[in-house]
Amino acid sequence: MTKFKQNSSAIMLRSFLFLVTLIILLSSLTTVVAVGHELLETSALNSQHIINSLKNTVIDGDDDWENWRLNSTLDTSTSHVRVHNMRKDADAKYYYSPGTKNLLAHKRLRIPLTRHLYYVGDSGFEYYNSGHAKGIDYQLWVSLDTQFVLLARVILVAIFILILTLIITPIYIKVVSQRITKPLSALTDSAGAASTGDHQSSFQLPVPNRPTEVTDLANSFNRLLGRLYKQSEQEKLFISNAAHELRTPIATIRSHAQLIQRRGKEHPEVIAKSVNYINDESHQMQSLVEELLTLSRADRAVLPLTSYNFSEALNDIADKMRPQLKQPLNTTIPAGIHITAHADSIEQIIINLLNNAGKYTPATEPIQLVLSASEKQVRVQVIDQGTGITDEDKAHIFERFYRSSDIRGTIAGTGLGLAIARQLAELNHAQLTVMDNVPHGSIFSLIFDYGKEPHSEEQKLE
Repeated sequence: MTKFKQNSSAIMLRSFLFLVTLIILLSSLTTVVAVGHELLETSALNSQHIINSLKNTVIDGDDDWENWRLNSTLDTSTSHVRVHNMRKDADAKYYYSPGTKNLLAHKRLRIPLTRHLYYVGDSGFEYYNSGHAKGIDYQLWVSLDTQFVLLARVILVAIFILILTLIITPIYIKVVSQRITKPLSALTDSAGAASTGDHQSSFQLPVPNRPTEVTDLANSFNRLLGRLYKQSEQEKLFISNAAHELRTPIATIRSHAQLIQRRGKEHPEVIAKSVNYINDESHQMQSLVEELLTLSRADRAVLPLTSYNFSEALNDIADKMRPQLKQPLNTTIPAGIHITAHADSIEQIIINLLNNAGKYTPATEPIQLVLSASEKQVRVQVIDQGTGITDEDKAHIFERFYRSSDIRGTIAGTGLGLAIARQLAELNHAQLTVMDNVPHGSIFSLIFDYGKEPHSEEQKLE
């Protein structure tokens, strides 16, 4: 069995064709019923006038009958009268208009659900009416042939309109549907080409001027394609940078391993030096792999956020980091500040920021860890007095593997620490920002926004 087409144009055509056909059929049926009822009512009214005329004449003899026939406007070709005089002194019992006897000789069939409508063989439909006055019965049959001819014309007109509509409507709907669906079809073809083609640059779908829905859809697709292209480029760059960062320690390890193989026996002194190089590079590689795994998990993670004492957590972090930093670590941490976040990831962010500050700050200059809270915000800052960050570098320092050209190769690092910190901050619905510290250095701020004042320890106990 062949299935109907399910594209927008075909569905629209079938739906509107069914609707238009149904409307025309219902309107035609209503018109036929209304016209038929009106014609029947007119016949009833005319027949009643004739019956009233007969009753007012009082046909009691041949002279009365002839006189009524001469003065009446009765059309004997369509109306038939029988007068039954039941008086005892009547000269004649029955009077018939022309054709009445022949009409009465045929079998009459009453139409169901009607009182006055009959079907008479050879005569068609007849409307029957009767009356009685002064001992005389009057019977009248009025032919409805003229009325049925008019009704048949109405039906033919309705059928003609229906056929004409069924011819015109599909053409019109097809034209309209093509105007509506053509931009959508073009958009679909372009999307198909985008999905199968090998595009080296960002691909954008054509945006039609109308209809508005297709325009909005095309713009939404283009925004999505832009984000996908940007994400793809970032992934390519990420893989390239990761491969580059891994290539260097691997090459160093291989070169020292080969050096030991070639000269280890003759020159044992190179073994210890090469092993130290291999150990250092392997630690660097391990650190890079761990950071890559952290980024990969952060990209897919949904962290459970809970309320905890941020003041106590920061004090614990400061105690843990003081032995690891060459610089003095000064803290300003008010007691009893609570936040809703993922405690382990927040600790990792703070440790990354402190380690980053330790790399670029002289050993004699202090690093500050400052916590503050306002009515709608909790802010923790890591403030250093190091070399600072240029405006150009500020736009890129949170990108993966980004390292400033003036420090690359001079200060150890992978360029992933701040990228991890930014990713974890977003998972905690926080903001990580950087600004200059006057006269020199940088201030990294981790900001939590709230609709109400942060919980104090006393409020939590209550």
